[in-house]
Amino acid sequence: MTAIRTTSRRVRLTPIVTLLTLCSLTGAAQARKQTFCSDTARTLFAACKAGVVDDALVRKAVCINVLDPVQHADCRAQAKTEQDDARQLCQDQRDTRLATCGLLGEGRYDPAIDPSLFDDPKNPTNPNPYFPLTVGNRWEYLAGNETDVVEIVNETKLIAGVHCIVARDHVSRDGFLAEATDDWYAPAKSGDSWYFGEETVDFEVFDGDDPKRPELVSNDGSFKAGRNGDKPGIIFLASPEVGDVYVEEASLANAEDVTQVLSTTYAYGTGAPELDELVPPDLAALFCATGDCVVTKNYSLLEPGIFARKYYARGVGVFLEVEPDEAKAVRLVGCNFDARCGMLMP
Repeated sequence: MTAIRTTSRRVRLTPIVTLLTLCSLTGAAQARKQTFCSDTARTLFAACKAGVVDDALVRKAVCINVLDPVQHADCRAQAKTEQDDARQLCQDQRDTRLATCGLLGEGRYDPAIDPSLFDDPKNPTNPNPYFPLTVGNRWEYLAGNETDVVEIVNETKLIAGVHCIVARDHVSRDGFLAEATDDWYAPAKSGDSWYFGEETVDFEVFDGDDPKRPELVSNDGSFKAGRNGDKPGIIFLASPEVGDVYVEEASLANAEDVTQVLSTTYAYGTGAPELDELVPPDLAALFCATGDCVVTKNYSLLEPGIFARKYYARGVGVFLEVEPDEAKAVRLVGCNFDARCGMLMP
């Protein structure tokens, strides 16, 4: 598809890559001075501020060409507000990145991908039970007027020497296509599931159009490992543990997502009230009766203060996504590969 705990992060070494590859430096004193992550955050802050100036000048040029005095004044005032908001967003992004460096560490994020350590995406030898990628698997999610259909299609994509399976994800609102995404996942022989990128487009319908047809409005967030410095990330670990923090998307200033593992033994009403927030008890009872559901916190460094909690069941994958800031719960209402889905209520 789609407050930070200050738990200690376990450094996880896999045959593929350390989640954050540390640069070899001589001497303990030099090692203590590594600030690659923070330096990246500050450099992106400078880039963000430069972008604000650029956008403000374009907006000023637009306002120059507004003839009506009242509309001209409104344009200038709106431009000022937008500039102030954009400056604040740059600062908030910087602060969020720096705080995340405290969780991830100061090493460079530069995973060295060895294609030989990845599986055939259609026939993996060690499939991840919490992130099933079998061709033909289909999920349907519902939240208010929004539906989300995800299907693992019989297609692969070669990225950075690694064969990835394609997950096709279509979100509709009020019956109109709103988002269309191809996600590119690669199962590693270790059991880790990697994320090599996505092609995503957003659509919108407008009043007055006859007939109404979804209009392409953006492809922001699209990325591909190996293109323009983009790098792959982990979408789900083989053996997650509470406190694990890892990079999910690594396309700087475009798609920067981080995941933190909150629970690996979740069951509704078992002493973690913050994790029960907005969770339908019947849904949790269906998928988490044995207390082995995994809960993660997922957030973007580009959207400070906004996060989602994702709930994973063994054999099914994501069965719920909770977005606390919007009091929104996106729940699984159907799937075609697990008997429990036959008991779901739309």
